This record gives sequence, C-alpha cells and structure tokens, in this order.
Amino acid sequence: MDHTSFGHAQRVRARPLRPHLVDATVFFSPTSGGVRRYLLVKHEWLNAHSRVRHSLFVPGPRDAGAAGGVVEFASPLVHAGYRCPVRLPALRAALAALGPDLIEAGDPYLMGWQVAEVAESLQIPAVAFCHSDLIGLLQSGIGRVGAALATRYLRSLYGRFDLIFAPSRIVANRLRDAGIEHVVVQPLGVDATVFQPGLRDTGLRRWLGLPADARLLVFAGRLAPEKNLPELYAMVERLGAPYHLLVIGGEAESRPTPHVTVLPYEDDAAVIAAQLAACDLLVHAGRRETFGLVALEAMACGLPVVAYDAGALAELVDDSVGALAPANGRAAALADAVADVFARGPQALGAAARERVLAHYSWDAAFAHQMRYYALLLDQASLLRDSPTMQPARG
Repeated sequence: MDHTSFGHAQRVRARPLRPHLVDATVFFSPTSGGVRRYLLVKHEWLNAHSRVRHSLFVPGPRDAGAAGGVVEFASPLVHAGYRCPVRLPALRAALAALGPDLIEAGDPYLMGWQVAEVAESLQIPAVAFCHSDLIGLLQSGIGRVGAALATRYLRSLYGRFDLIFAPSRIVANRLRDAGIEHVVVQPLGVDATVFQPGLRDTGLRRWLGLPADARLLVFAGRLAPEKNLPELYAMVERLGAPYHLLVIGGEAESRPTPHVTVLPYEDDAAVIAAQLAACDLLVHAGRRETFGLVALEAMACGLPVVAYDAGALAELVDDSVGALAPANGRAAALADAVADVFARGPQALGAAARERVLAHYSWDAAFAHQMRYYALLLDQASLLRDSPTMQPARG
C-alpha cells in the first residue's frame, strides 16, 4: 500500500526520530476484555521492539498521567466498569497536549470523534481500529433501518481517518460494503509463551470437586448478553455427566446448576492461561464476534474450540481445530458439536489448534504487520528497532 491509498496523505509532517503513538479508547476498564489486552500487550511490544513512544489515553476515575504509559482522563462511570467522557473540550486539549505524531481511536463513539478532531487540528495521521460491529448490532436490533443509520454514521466518522483497521475479514467486508474506504485487516494475536499447555492448573478439577475423568468445557470473557450464556447452560445440561462447564468472568464464584461453575473475572493472563489449559475444550456461543481473542488463547493452550458458524469465530475455527455448529442452531447444535469433538479426539485437535496459533497468530506477526502501516503513515522506512523472525499475519 502506498500513500495514495490513505485517506489524508497530506497530514504527514516532518519525520520524528522517535514518533509518539497515542491509542485512545473508551473500551478500557478493569473488567474489559480483548481491546484492553490488545492495548496493554501492544504497549509492552512497542517498548521492546520499536522506536515508537507509546501512550494509552483512556477514561478513568480521575485525571492521572502516564503511570505505566496509561494516561487517564476523569470520566463518570456509566455501565459495567466503563466510563464515558463528558468534558470534551478539556479531553481534546489533554489529548493534544500529549504531543502525538499519530493517534489511533479504539472505538467509534465519543472518543473516535475527539481523536478525529485533534488529529485534524494537529495535522497528523489518524487511524481507527474497528473493534465492534455497529452495523450488525443495530441491524439485529431494529432491522434494515438500524443498519442504514449505522452505515451513515460510520461513513461520516471513518471518512475523517487515514486508515481503518478491522480485526477480521467479516468486519473489513462489512465496512467496505458500507462504502468505507482505506480498510485493512489487522488480526490480533496471542502470547504463546503464556498461553500454553504446559502451564495447566493440574489441581483445577479437584478444586472444582469434579472427578478426574470429567469432560471440562470452558468459556472465559465478559458475560455480556451477546455471549449467549443461557445457550451454554442449556448445552451442558443437555450433555449431562461427565460434562461440566466452567465459566470464567462472573462477579462471584457460584454453582448455578450441578453442571456449571462460575468463577470471577480474572485479570491475570497467567492465571487465565492455567485455567484454560486445564480444560478439554472451549465453547463459545457468540454469533457477532469481531475477532474472538479468547478462542485464540484457548487454542494456544492446546484446546479445540466449538463455536457457531457466524462472525469472526468462523475465520479461526474449522474441523481441523474443533467444530462449528450451524449459525441458526441453539443449545442442541452446540451439544452435538461438542460431542463430535470428543468422538474425534480433543487432544489431537487441540495440538493442531496450537500449531495454527504458532504459525499465524503470534503478537510478533500481528504487530509487525501493523507497524508497516504506521511507518507508511509517518513516512518512515521502518519503525522497528530489531528484526525478529516473524510470519506474516493472516488476512
């Protein structure tokens, strides 16, 4: 891709020796999922491998600067740990005061508009990362009218950006079909040294009060409505013993049914990895995932994955690493897919799943791919400090 493929090539200004990249988003809370993990891992990776100076600009309980590279802007709490900025002129001033050379907006809401305005005022490139499928969300809620409204909204917003990252082909195609230009697929990744089979929690079944031969299914993540937890509960009840479902991401430990255990949200990646690796299979009932990072993390831990043939999960999962249930199926379809995986051998499928992650979805591959676009936007040959061996990111 050359400069003519970007939205606002004229914004590129003098080349800074150590450019400052600022990631700004409202999708950052103590209990948020994939976006927060992406940003925190990205911060560490950029410090280790690049010449880029990196800051995160996110809502917080108070104004706070640069602890661990995270700058917080005081914003009221609105829902489930998320905060919404309200002092928008002050927010724009604080964002501009960081002296960014490139800004990436991680949400298409208030922060996205503020990023676009600050980038235009500073005459610097702006990137948007489309982590959410707003068009699909409104279409499922209010039909064609909702899709049309979301399309018009996103075209207006993203038309102000130089480049749009989409985490999967399904999101990229949705944006392109809406008439949005300058879209590239930018997959996420996983740290396969943290998420690996060898770090399994060997005492997990005993701690859960399960027999050693229990078939332990797992789901981890925000327990939001779109994750369709009732379908997972109905699925495991349909399967019965020796199946048991472990759900990681609740507010407190509980046993809502004899076949389901809920554990609280866990922020420590090493703990999540140990819990995932101790299970037999990850099952995901979401149909509108824009990437599905927890599926990759489970695959890196040597688990096969069962999901619906819908959303971005269908880009990560096939019969060689798990099973896809029909998109219009329900609990019975998920149960059949789980039984099929156990009939074919979850260990072999899990080994193939880990190999797929190692080959295509390392963070090295993901960020090296992304850095090439940043370098083009900043008119630099390369922003890498070293030259690690990296496979190209899929997509």
